[in-house]
Amino acid sequence: MQQQGTKTKKSVGVAMSGGVDSSVTATLLKNMGHAVHGFFMALAQPDLDQQVERVKKVAEHLDIPITIVDLTDEFQQTVLDYFTRSYFKGKTPNPCVVCNPKIKFGRLLEEILSAGCDLMATGHYARIARDQKGTCHLLKGKDPKKDQSYFLHRLTQQQLARILMPLGEHTKENVYKMAKELGISGVHGAESQDVCFLKGQDLNSFMAQFTAADNGNGFILTLDGNVLGSHQGIHSYTVGQRKGLGIPDATPYYVLSLDPVKNEVVVGKKEDLWKKQLTVKNVNWIAGKEPGLPRDFLTKIRYRHDGASAKVRLPEKEIYTVRFPEPQLAITPGQFAVFYEGDELIGGGEIL
Repeated sequence: MQQQGTKTKKSVGVAMSGGVDSSVTATLLKNMGHAVHGFFMALAQPDLDQQVERVKKVAEHLDIPITIVDLTDEFQQTVLDYFTRSYFKGKTPNPCVVCNPKIKFGRLLEEILSAGCDLMATGHYARIARDQKGTCHLLKGKDPKKDQSYFLHRLTQQQLARILMPLGEHTKENVYKMAKELGISGVHGAESQDVCFLKGQDLNSFMAQFTAADNGNGFILTLDGNVLGSHQGIHSYTVGQRKGLGIPDATPYYVLSLDPVKNEVVVGKKEDLWKKQLTVKNVNWIAGKEPGLPRDFLTKIRYRHDGASAKVRLPEKEIYTVRFPEPQLAITPGQFAVFYEGDELIGGGEIL
């Protein structure tokens, strides 16, 4: 496989936030001789005006055009609605996983191509390689601490073929050094926050604005049905949570599961959180087709999970069972299980 890139000069639309990663990406591509055009997504950022001013300042410094793309409505319908709906259903969502294929590499990519650009580039720490048959492969970024391939596991072949991720070959430390060498230190802003619409606001305050949050009162109980307390909404809890339960005991209680039908929070001890099996739905295989199964993959059950060996079995009614030889802590419905072979991301789906 060869690292995907472009030796001939192209017109490249860069998704820019004004942060260091996208600013270095735009600078690198411009210095390679490509015609670079910045694109900023207006979504649901609380500090939108400040972000727009910041990204305009970076674009002016780099002497590149910048286009503000208003995707507010699409973001509301695709990401915010999914985010709130998941919490009220007792799931723990990952908005970036949903945003990437539908908004950033969906609607924004469409806007970039419609504007006449050949390719789209982002500041993600991941790599894209193409084999001799033309199939695109998604690989981990070279910096293990910053690898963002997990968030990109729902991208399609058509999307990957149009994308550049120059920072995938670099470490974050090196990117900061490059920013200084390229003369953009002090021009770019702080790092972008993963959950852009929660900036400066905690989850409970954000969820409290929705009417569904008013119907929350229910019981906190143990696996055997012993009521230990009450809660004011399952949307305030996630599997594995220890703090904020208000249940004193010799050893801490943890959230084991959430029941949206009975409106109950089920708690137990840490040993109750270890599980060997999970199921996933809506699995996306990066190659565009299912690999030969059953098969062992390194499986990550959340972004910060180190990953563990697991066997993915043939699906039943499009539901895949994933079995770990060793128990894993706090497998959480709504999060995503993502499968790797070495550095290559093979696919992933939502945990049921």
